[in-house]
Amino acid sequence: MAGSREDPVELGSDMDEDEALRYAIALSLQEQEEQGDQSSQIPSASTSTSHRKGTGSGGASLGLLSLDRKKMEEERLQRLAKRRRSPEDERSVYEVPPAKRMTPSEPSRTVTATATAHVLPSFVPYPKGAIKRTWAKGYPRTSDDIKIEEVFQKDKLELALLSSYQWDDEWLMSKIDPRKTKLLLLAFADSEAQKSEMRSNAPPGIKFVFPAMNGPGAMHSKLQLLKYPDYLRVVVPTANLVPYDWGETGVMENMVFLIDLPRLKDPATYRQTAFSTELGRFLSATGVGEGMVSSLANYDFSQTKHLGFVYTIPGGHQGDSLKRIGYSGLGTTVAALGLATDEPIEVDFVCASLGSLNYDLVGAIYNACQGDDGMVEYKSRIGQTGAASKNKASNPWQEKLKDRFRIYFPTEETVGRSRGGRNAAGTICVQPKWWRSPTFPTELVRDCVNTRDGLLMHSKMIMVSQMQAGSQLQTRPQTRPEPRHHDSGPAAAEPKTEEMSLGWVYIGSANLSESAW
Repeated sequence: MAGSREDPVELGSDMDEDEALRYAIALSLQEQEEQGDQSSQIPSASTSTSHRKGTGSGGASLGLLSLDRKKMEEERLQRLAKRRRSPEDERSVYEVPPAKRMTPSEPSRTVTATATAHVLPSFVPYPKGAIKRTWAKGYPRTSDDIKIEEVFQKDKLELALLSSYQWDDEWLMSKIDPRKTKLLLLAFADSEAQKSEMRSNAPPGIKFVFPAMNGPGAMHSKLQLLKYPDYLRVVVPTANLVPYDWGETGVMENMVFLIDLPRLKDPATYRQTAFSTELGRFLSATGVGEGMVSSLANYDFSQTKHLGFVYTIPGGHQGDSLKRIGYSGLGTTVAALGLATDEPIEVDFVCASLGSLNYDLVGAIYNACQGDDGMVEYKSRIGQTGAASKNKASNPWQEKLKDRFRIYFPTEETVGRSRGGRNAAGTICVQPKWWRSPTFPTELVRDCVNTRDGLLMHSKMIMVSQMQAGSQLQTRPQTRPEPRHHDSGPAAAEPKTEEMSLGWVYIGSANLSESAW
């Protein structure tokens, strides 16, 4: 059934019980592969830095070629009969309770009754979006954490578009029911030959898409679009599709943003938001096909009005395209959400990898966090002399950022004291030659210590706050405690003004490096 892998995949397409049954029957009738074919390997869908068993272009086996199709079909028919006898069974899937809505920096927007009337009635766990951290083995569960099983909800999952930098194929397939779920994997391959091999080895129901790199590059984005009967789940994790990033070894933490978008009764009622527009542009650039992009119009994006979608696409960009990419896109998004400001801001950047940094790049990201689309930074670089760009002491950004921009990255001591030690920190890195460079902004780096003791962080977050006049409140990530000083004076004696700060947060796959932004 090789031809079935070329059929267009749409998020809005219906697969009722009869269609699902026909699909399962088709799988059961497919000719069984020879034993030698059952051991076929699918090459790594990540770059050469992926932690995979084996060498060369071969990767971990998907393990689907050896499935017993007949047995699968018998089990499916039994489940189908049971559901028809007892409709309540369909709603017995465990779901995480709705989380509290993220507080936007603008007054909250409400959905009108007219818009709500066009949405199919159903319960969605995260209608207004939520930020979670990944569950970690050995730590108490809280309302703030989430497991990969709770993200996927495989019993109801019809279609999953997944992208990742690192993959563990066998582990991933253990989290998906291939009898119910079609997979579309955004992957990386070194050559056309490798792409062809990966496609030919993929079982039915799994399709690969290879985004154009436009030169040297890597597929580092992490995005999940998960289609259920009544809604679409958009997930932006900082985690790769490997067990240790999702807490199963108890040594690493990641962050997850997710929002559930109800399906519209009538696609004609669809209204674009900045979030849906940029999500569509990103999907178009990956090459998933316009059918999938246009199928976004089957869902209600009204609760994304306070959200932005920021991404990077490799290659050269100019004009309006440039303003939508990287830190320019971040600045454009901040401005579009009404968060732009000329006033000083506080920036806290949590990352798992540091590139060859200098104050110019950090300054450009600071400008973007104020809502600049890149033009301020561009004009600054044009007017800067060669000596200034190479000499940290003469760079005006050093003084400006020293108390306003903090970079959180674990020290060697923190890594050594963690539960997994140095062996668990393979994806947390900075090259010594970059750190020792005279232009590296070491003064901005703070030790990153998790509130869950001993757990390293693979998260990528930017937290930006702007204090209102008279306000002295500040919220920052926890760092290693400093010795307490017993100061005296008016500041310690007088009560602080209780006003809330304005702010926003970025969750995504971008570390702090020029290649990421």
